[in-house]
Amino acid sequence: MRFHNIFATGFVIILGLSSYVFPQDFSLTYFLNKMNSRTDSLSQKEKMEFLNQIEKLLANTEIVHERMVHQMKTGAVEILYQEGDFWMSKMKEDERSIQMGREQIQSLKKRPSSLLASTILYKSLKDLSANFNTYNNVPSFSGMVGDLAPELGLWADPVFYQLYLLPLVRFKDAEKTTSQKEKTPPPKTKKP
Repeated sequence: MRFHNIFATGFVIILGLSSYVFPQDFSLTYFLNKMNSRTDSLSQKEKMEFLNQIEKLLANTEIVHERMVHQMKTGAVEILYQEGDFWMSKMKEDERSIQMGREQIQSLKKRPSSLLASTILYKSLKDLSANFNTYNNVPSFSGMVGDLAPELGLWADPVFYQLYLLPLVRFKDAEKTTSQKEKTPPPKTKKP
């Protein structure tokens, strides 16, 4: 019996220490939970990890994109010429969106409070999400795209928008109103 008590106590201590010893997992689930807990802002460490996760997502997107382009160019995918031309134009848009997203992430790592870079990154993620959801509906591409399409959608809309872009806009708006209050002179009174 005593052995069981010692074992149970040791197990509880190990579980308690594991939360401090092991690094935090900054996955999509972490940020979705953070968003659902109604936390208004991310810490600096969380912002950097957030941007790192989006950078990894863009790297995965680029790999899938290159695989689809290769399949189209080699003829491994059975698509009519006109339809293939349409899909290649969509894939060129994706290539630009991936490149723009990477550039904006590098910019945000230097200046996390850049509203322009955040907005462009958000648009890139939304465009990629829309196109990859479309690819997912085409049997020739759905096997390559898989779960990446919904993951792009989740990172873009609820997570990036709620946790990064919206708090940044609120901060900039509050900053703007306080600077306007400081600049406006007191109202002049007229003498009768």
